[in-house]
Amino acid sequence: MSAKIIAFFNTKGGVGKTALVYHLAWMYQDLGLRVLAADLDPQANLTATFLDEERLELFSLNENKIDTIFDCVKPLLTGIGDIDNPHLEYIQENQLSEDVTSLCLSTEIGKLALLPGDLMLSSFENELSAQWTNCFGGGGQERALQVTSAFWRILQKAAVNHKANIILMDLGPSLGAINRAALIAADYLVIPLILDYSSLLGLRSLGYILQSWKNDWKYILSKNLTTSLWLPNGDIQPIGYVVWQMPMRLDRPAKVYNRVIFEIQTTYQEIILNQRSENQISIENDPNCLGLIKSYHNLMIMAQEAHKPMFYLKPADGAIGAHTKAVKNVYDAFNKLAHKIAEQTELEI
Repeated sequence: MSAKIIAFFNTKGGVGKTALVYHLAWMYQDLGLRVLAADLDPQANLTATFLDEERLELFSLNENKIDTIFDCVKPLLTGIGDIDNPHLEYIQENQLSEDVTSLCLSTEIGKLALLPGDLMLSSFENELSAQWTNCFGGGGQERALQVTSAFWRILQKAAVNHKANIILMDLGPSLGAINRAALIAADYLVIPLILDYSSLLGLRSLGYILQSWKNDWKYILSKNLTTSLWLPNGDIQPIGYVVWQMPMRLDRPAKVYNRVIFEIQTTYQEIILNQRSENQISIENDPNCLGLIKSYHNLMIMAQEAHKPMFYLKPADGAIGAHTKAVKNVYDAFNKLAHKIAEQTELEI
């Protein structure tokens, strides 16, 4: 059975997509799964989060550089061949046991791999855009399908190489051709949100365009039944949203937040799922809400400095006093979220 591909995406930036993928990747490997974290955001923030500066410098070498997602698609861009085999970075880190409060160390490694991102991936945008049009029956239709399905085929190769159980895909906040090809490659979609109106607008725009892309790809597949290429079915399923709970601003009344919560629930139900919205319920009881994650601003800063997830922080990293309890709380929150996503995607843990 192939690995399940879960995309984390919102057209609004600053909603915690990368942090969500990063922490869930560590959580799933902590739960015993073989995890592939795929950085398909041209800003490559997920890669920068996983790797230290010394390792990141090796990506910019002229000789003996480390390959990235861009190197996989480069043969297609230059016209010299098909996708190249993906290089994976195996993430190794001393890890806390499940009993986070005990701060005991475990040294199990090898379950978590990263498909590195690259700023150069943005140069693939125009080619993807042009070939999308050709998929509908223009000249060079086979090449058009080859280019458009590139991300999916790369992820399939990477999953086989890593023997992955799950693939978590981080995407940039845009509605361009790169994200269209990436979402076509995904099986499931998780939408990260924060409680503000700009995040809500991103949710609305995503709903309309996602359905359009799905319909277009189904049409393309129906016109290319005889192709020898291995293609994704493009039937991405939204499984819910995750809310990062930022501290409430003193200049913003509580009723504004309540209104945003209501709008998020209604918009997700009606625009993302295309279902009639029922009576309002609390966000905690909304079946479409996969989780509520506190921002834990201080822990996030410590984690970035220590180059590890918030729930792996130790006293040596500054997690002392009240922060010790917060580390346990954030572990529990991501553990619960990981199980909820697994339940929605029929992933065995």
